[in-house]
Amino acid sequence: MADCPIDVAGIGNAIVDVLAHADDAQLGALGLTKGVMTLIDAQQADVLYAKMGPGLECSGGSAANTVAGIAALGGKAAYIGKVKNDQLGQVFRHDLHSQGVTFETAAAAAGPPTARCLIFVTPDAQRTMQTYLGACVELGPDDIDGDLLAAAQVTYLEGYLWDRPEAKAAFRKAATVAHAAGRQVALSLSDPFCVERHRAEFRQLVSEHIDILFANEAEITSLFQTDFDDAIRQLKGHVTVAAVTRGAKGSVVLSGDDVVVQAAEPVAQLVDTTGAGDLYAAGFLYGYTQGRDLAAAARLGGICAAEIISHFGARPAADLAGLVAAAPLLTV
Repeated sequence: MADCPIDVAGIGNAIVDVLAHADDAQLGALGLTKGVMTLIDAQQADVLYAKMGPGLECSGGSAANTVAGIAALGGKAAYIGKVKNDQLGQVFRHDLHSQGVTFETAAAAAGPPTARCLIFVTPDAQRTMQTYLGACVELGPDDIDGDLLAAAQVTYLEGYLWDRPEAKAAFRKAATVAHAAGRQVALSLSDPFCVERHRAEFRQLVSEHIDILFANEAEITSLFQTDFDDAIRQLKGHVTVAAVTRGAKGSVVLSGDDVVVQAAEPVAQLVDTTGAGDLYAAGFLYGYTQGRDLAAAARLGGICAAEIISHFGARPAADLAGLVAAAPLLTV
């Protein structure tokens, strides 16, 4: 698949993030469950936004963060996601274009505004996310660009999007198009919240449509409703490749009978875990689509994840390609 003009095409919720520092007492006062993502409506979003401390606004969205990371590494990336033709939608589109990502999905002219995610970051770097999906819920099969996906080595699906029937139909269409063109399909389980809501459907989706699976330890144990070691055993044979992150323990990558255990990269200061899984997927998929072996791909994922958790926000602040080039025993 080296002749593909696109390395990875991501499909997900197009969201603008609003990040602010908070403490456990504030989370309790606001009735928020620490460390997870919760869907909220427009009224709740307004109330919480008014109670947040000083915030940083930046384009986000899980799959969008991943393709932005791939572009930062020098890869060729594209994105499909729904925004409204409003100020935040224009900011989101501009940010992806400026990072070198192809993003041509038509903006909605009417309906809900562009989505936003209110992220409360506690001193232990955990992020508690309150997400108003807005225009994201308008994404459907008609937004799936078949020519774009046929030209991509990997189509990367964001589990957060798996909720409304239209989005599910869009996922299935995307997987069908990609496989018909001889390409691969990847899925991120995204959050334990998503797995709990859609466990049976996710297991069916993985078995029927997914070649490459990304998950963290909490997500994979929730998917199979068992402990980590047993979840890894059950995962074998379901997909071609699975990459499971374990925070400070690094990651475990499976492919057939091959198992790679990759240590986490050192981090000088843990600031904000927002986007850690997204950027791990970026590094891994960049290495994978460049023909690197699983160990090198996992190392690339770890380098990108370590960069993103060392600062506020889920888009790279440092030169990812430079960090990779300077990494010992890793030549790209």
